[in-house]
Amino acid sequence: MFKFGDRKAVPGALALVIVIWCASVQAQSTAKQVSIPPPPLGWSSWNSFSNLINSQIALDQAKAMISSGMAKAGYRTVNIDEGWWLGHRDDHGNIVVDHKAWPALAPGEHAGDMGNIVRAIHHLGLRAGIYTDAGQDGCGTFSPDLGPGYPGEGSENHYDQDFLQFARWGFDYVKVDWCGGDKENLDPAVQYAEIARSIARAETITGHKLYFSICNWGKNSPWTWAPNVGGVAADIWRTSGDIVAPIVANSANSGRMASFPGVLSNFDQGIHPEAQHTGFYNDPDMMVLGMQGLTEEQNRVHMSLWAISGAPLLVGADLTKLSAATLAILTNPEVLAIDQDALGLQAVKVAEAGKGLEVWAKPLAKAGERAVLLLNRTAAVAAIPVHWSDLGLLDSSAVTVRDVWAGKELGTGPGEVTLQVAAGDAVLLLIRGTEAKWTTYKPVGVIKLDGSMEVVPLIKGHVLDFADVASRAAVARIQIVYRNPETVVRFAELRVNGRIATRIAFPPTRRDNALGMVTTESLLDRAGAKNVLSFSSSGETGLGIESISLE
Repeated sequence: MFKFGDRKAVPGALALVIVIWCASVQAQSTAKQVSIPPPPLGWSSWNSFSNLINSQIALDQAKAMISSGMAKAGYRTVNIDEGWWLGHRDDHGNIVVDHKAWPALAPGEHAGDMGNIVRAIHHLGLRAGIYTDAGQDGCGTFSPDLGPGYPGEGSENHYDQDFLQFARWGFDYVKVDWCGGDKENLDPAVQYAEIARSIARAETITGHKLYFSICNWGKNSPWTWAPNVGGVAADIWRTSGDIVAPIVANSANSGRMASFPGVLSNFDQGIHPEAQHTGFYNDPDMMVLGMQGLTEEQNRVHMSLWAISGAPLLVGADLTKLSAATLAILTNPEVLAIDQDALGLQAVKVAEAGKGLEVWAKPLAKAGERAVLLLNRTAAVAAIPVHWSDLGLLDSSAVTVRDVWAGKELGTGPGEVTLQVAAGDAVLLLIRGTEAKWTTYKPVGVIKLDGSMEVVPLIKGHVLDFADVASRAAVARIQIVYRNPETVVRFAELRVNGRIATRIAFPPTRRDNALGMVTTESLLDRAGAKNVLSFSSSGETGLGIESISLE
C-alpha cells in the first residue's frame, strides 16, 4: 500500500483507491542492472611501515605495484596512512608538512607540498590516498608504535579546510580514523556526517572526487548509518579493529606475526549484507596476506574470505618483497572477478554441515551464478555438502561446479555436491545453475477519480510499502526496478519490518523513461514469512520504484 509520511489522512486521500499487485513471475526482463562502483583495490602503508611513511616509501610501493603486475590486475590506489603529518599548522590553520619527508620530486616543485607525491603517483597511472582523524588528535598521539607521538594530527575544527586541501593536492581517496573522536567521546554518526558534507563542498569547489573511507573500527555499528551519511555517499567503512599491529622490518616490532585467527575474526565481524549494496562496502581491514605469520594456504583462505565478502582489497604487505606465490594469489583473475562482481553484494552463510563446517554463498551478476566458499574451521579434514536449493538454484537443473583456485571443472549434477576440505582450509567454488522462481511485487499505483492509473514517485513525505512480502531465505536478495530520469544518483531508505533503515543508491537510468535495476540483500524475520518492505525519501524528486522481486 501507499502511505503518506506521517501515515495520517491528507486532503483528497479518501477519494483514492490504493492498489498493489502481486504475481509469481520471473523478474522483469526489461530492466537492466545498473553499473555500480566496485570495492577498491590497492595498498596501504600502515601494516608494513607504521608511522614512518615518507615520499620515497610511497613512490617505491607505487612502482612495485606496476612492476609486479598488480596494477594490471586492477590494484590502483596507493594509500599514505598515519604518520605522514606531524600535527603542525601555520597561523592560518593550514597543514604544514615536513620538507625532508616530502621533498620536491620534479623541477618547479616545492618541498613540503603533498601534491608532489600525488603527481608522481598519478604519472604512473595510479590513484593516491591520504589519511586523517575525525578528532583533534590522531592515532599516533595515543599509540605511535614507533617514534614519539605527535598531538594535533586530526582534522576536527578544520574539516572544510583540510578536505579542500586534500582535494587541491589531488588526492583521490581519504581515510578518516577515529582515535581522536573516540578520546573525546564524539558521536561517529554526527562527526562523519559533518566530514561527508565537507568532502562534498571540497568536490564542488575543485571538481575533484574524494573516495571516502570511514575507519571507526565498527563502533556504533557504522553499517547502520554510514551509507549516504550526511546526505553524501560514504563509500566504505571499517567493521572491526586492526588484524595486526605494524610489522616493520629492522625495527623494535619486526618480530610480530600476523594471526590467522585474527583474519577469521575480522571476516566474521565484517558480514553485514543488508548494508553492502549499490556501491557501499563493509571493510574488514587491510589484508595481512603476504606478511609473516601466515602460511601460503592461509594466504589463499584469507584472499578467499575477502573476495567472497566483496571487501576492499587493500594490501598491507611491503609490495617490494612479495613472493611469486603471494603475487599469484593476489592477482588470480577468477578470484578478483568474484570480489569485483557487478552486483556488489556480500556472501551470507547458507548452511552449516556441523560446527565449524560452513557454506558461504555470494550471488553474482550473471543469473544462476554463485561464488561459494566451503570453510572448515575445525582441526580435522571434513566433508562439506553444498545443496543447490540452499543457493537459490533449481535442484533439477544441470549445475556446473568449478574449483576456482585449482582452475578445474568438477563436473555437473543435480541436487548437491560434497567435497573434502582440509582442516583450517577452504575451497572456493564457482557454481552455475538455473535460478529458482522469483516473486515479483508490482508497483503501487493510485487510481484517480477519472479512472486512470498513476504511479506515484518516491518524494519527500511519502512512504511506499510492499506488504505480505515472502522469500525462501532469511537473508533475501531483492531486485528493485526503478526509474531515475535525473542526471545524478538519488537515494532512498529501505526499512524491513520497521527496523533500522539502509540507504540505497539509485544511479541515473535515462531520460527516455528507461527502467534500471539495483540489487540488495535484507534480513527478513524468517524464511517464507510475510514481511513489509518500506521505501522512503528525504526529499529527492524524480525517483520512481516500479517493482521489487524476491528470490
